Amino acid sequence: MTSSTEPRWLSDTEQRAWRDYLWARRELDVALERDLQPHEISLAEYELISMLSEAPEGCLRMSALADLIIQSRSRVTHTASRLESRGWVRRRRADQDGRGVVLCLTPQGRIVLEAVAKVHVESVRRHFIDLMTPEQLQGLGAAMCSVRQAYAAEGDSGAKP
Repeated sequence: MTSSTEPRWLSDTEQRAWRDYLWARRELDVALERDLQPHEISLAEYELISMLSEAPEGCLRMSALADLIIQSRSRVTHTASRLESRGWVRRRRADQDGRGVVLCLTPQGRIVLEAVAKVHVESVRRHFIDLMTPEQLQGLGAAMCSVRQAYAAEGDSGAKP
């Protein structure tokens, strides 16, 4: 008999699934980073400019961008500084209140993104999509959607300090 303060330990099946997830996620991150490396862009940098490219006029408030890519505001600020020094993004004050900061993709940043996107999508296919059957991919998508919805219901991703 366990007390109410005892954790619900993972079964062997749950432990194996959890460890397989952790291992695969880390391996996938390493593979995606490695494929972007020759283009002198990190996965975090690619994700940031990719999200900007999908935003109206290629611009987002820094706080909204941090929420979108599930990173701390300070990390987004550091990433933005690196990209700004390369001329790929620029910052400006928010029009609405003048207090917030908006990050915008520059024409040069869009050119870089368009070139690197081809490399990235092929990398995602090779290291992730093509390794699964359509049924496995659909099941994984549904499972990850359940996890995301649970965090959304709580109002916090849990990933930010």
